[in-house]
Amino acid sequence: MAQGLYKHLSEAWRNPKENIEDFRARMLEWRRSDSIVRIEKPSRLDRARALGYKAKKGFIVVRVRLMRGGRTRPRPTRKGRRSKRQTIRKILGMNHQWVAEQRASSRYKNLEALSSYWLAKDGKHVWFEVILVDPNAPEIKADPRLKWISDVGRGRAYRGLTSAARKSRGLRWKGKGAESARPSRRAQSSERWKKKSRAD
Repeated sequence: MAQGLYKHLSEAWRNPKENIEDFRARMLEWRRSDSIVRIEKPSRLDRARALGYKAKKGFIVVRVRLMRGGRTRPRPTRKGRRSKRQTIRKILGMNHQWVAEQRASSRYKNLEALSSYWLAKDGKHVWFEVILVDPNAPEIKADPRLKWISDVGRGRAYRGLTSAARKSRGLRWKGKGAESARPSRRAQSSERWKKKSRAD
C-alpha cells in the first residue's frame, strides 16, 4: 500500500537511524540554545498539522526545553517541622508537556496555546514544540474552526484545557476507574475529607 507524505515523516521521526548524524547535530544545537525558542516552521509537520497548525498569519511555533525528572521546590523551614515536610522534592501533579505549554504561554502573553507535541529527549532534557495562536488576529477570528479561541479559549494552558493538560488531569477516560477524576482530583479529595469529618 502506498504511503502518504505525513506517514513517511512520522516513521522517519520515530526511527531516525538513517539520518542519525543529522538528528544528533540538531540536538547539539537545541542544547546550546535558550530554553524557549521561536521557530519558523514545525520540526514535525505531521504532528503539527494533526493538532490544528496552519501555515498562515496568527500561528507561531515555539520549542521548549525542560529538565527531566522531579521538580525541586523549596520547603517551608519556619513554624516547626513535620516528617511529611522533610524533603526537598515535590511530586508535581502535571506532566512535562503541560508545563511546557504554560511556560510558552507565559513567555508569549498575547498568544494562546492550541496544543503541543513531543519532540525529543536525552539523559537530561526533554523538548516539546508548542503551537501558539494569536486570538486577536483577523485571520483567526475569521476562521470558523479557530474563532472559539478568541472567546472561550483564553488562558487554556493555565486552566488545564489543552489536550496534554486533560490527559494529566485524568479526563481522557470515563466510567469505571475514573470516578475520582471529575470534577477534579482536588474536589474529590475535599469531598472525601468532608465525608470523613461528618462520620467522625
